[in-house]
Amino acid sequence: MNGNSRHRGSAQTWGLVLLAAVVIAGVVIYWRSTVRPDALVVYCAHDRVFSERILQQFEDATGIAVEARFDTEATKSLGLTELLIAEKDNPRCDVFWNNEQLAVMQLKAEGVLEPYQGEGFGRIPNGYKDAEGYWTGFAARMRVWIVHQSAISGAADETDEQQKITDALAGNDLSKVAIAKPLYGTTRTHYTVLWQHQGAAKLKAWHDNWRKRGAIEQGGNAQVKDLVAAGACLLGLTDTDDFYVAKDEGKPVRLVPFRLDDGRVICIPNTVAIIKGTKRLDKAKKLVDFLVSEKIELALANSPSRQIPLGPVDESKLSDEVKQLRAWSKNAYPLSDLGDAVNACLAWLRERYGK
Repeated sequence: MNGNSRHRGSAQTWGLVLLAAVVIAGVVIYWRSTVRPDALVVYCAHDRVFSERILQQFEDATGIAVEARFDTEATKSLGLTELLIAEKDNPRCDVFWNNEQLAVMQLKAEGVLEPYQGEGFGRIPNGYKDAEGYWTGFAARMRVWIVHQSAISGAADETDEQQKITDALAGNDLSKVAIAKPLYGTTRTHYTVLWQHQGAAKLKAWHDNWRKRGAIEQGGNAQVKDLVAAGACLLGLTDTDDFYVAKDEGKPVRLVPFRLDDGRVICIPNTVAIIKGTKRLDKAKKLVDFLVSEKIELALANSPSRQIPLGPVDESKLSDEVKQLRAWSKNAYPLSDLGDAVNACLAWLRERYGK
């Protein structure tokens, strides 16, 4: 390639980069320009198909207008977190509805959040909320094995199912086992729990061993679910909401809870937090109270995602599936104080994946 060709190629590349930057900036400016000045601005990482309906119910019940900003699968929580940190000195968001808790822990440390202990704070167990009220959890998902039925045929109960999974994982070939990349989302929480519970050295050895034996990494939990549902993999680590998507589609899959070596499960809540510096504090508090209420926990429990209520609810209004999940969740690992594991595990993961 001659010098002129290289020059033209470089110019074209920079032109494309500039165009992409202009388009992204235009989208952000357009979104901001269309926000009603009196509206409560909510950044939301929970699936839009479920959260948008609930935010509309809040509008209808209170008369408070809501403008929601959603993001994309896999990195959505991380993307909104970075945006909130970038906007710290000039906040545009009033309330952050996240789909896990590591992000709000980071935002608390960065000084982005405003503490609030409202009327619903007391009904949520301590393991799922910040002791000072900087964030509150509600409506959880559980980390589970999604299993192709052929892999556990003949199992009489959960004990048999767990043993069959253990046997399958003991082999040298894990090319039929899938997991989401742990840099993001609930898989990152899963890794952080393992880091704290069993120690960094054991987690690192486990992770490297899985990769060495050919475990399949995917961009997100939904892709893990798809591989098992299609029979391309026999086992996958995912969340209950993704499992139920496959089940409701009639796929030949079973759910088996992922258990730590002491028998505890990992339940990961939605979280809600108020952004420090909001000019709509009273409205923000009303939304927090609304989301952590029994009414909304029941609504999410009875949605297709089968979210697990964390506070007291009318059990007669729950399906048998959610009752079982709720029973398992009584023996869950506490997530409110993951301590140094949060940043230490993330730093290691970024080093491993070159991020």
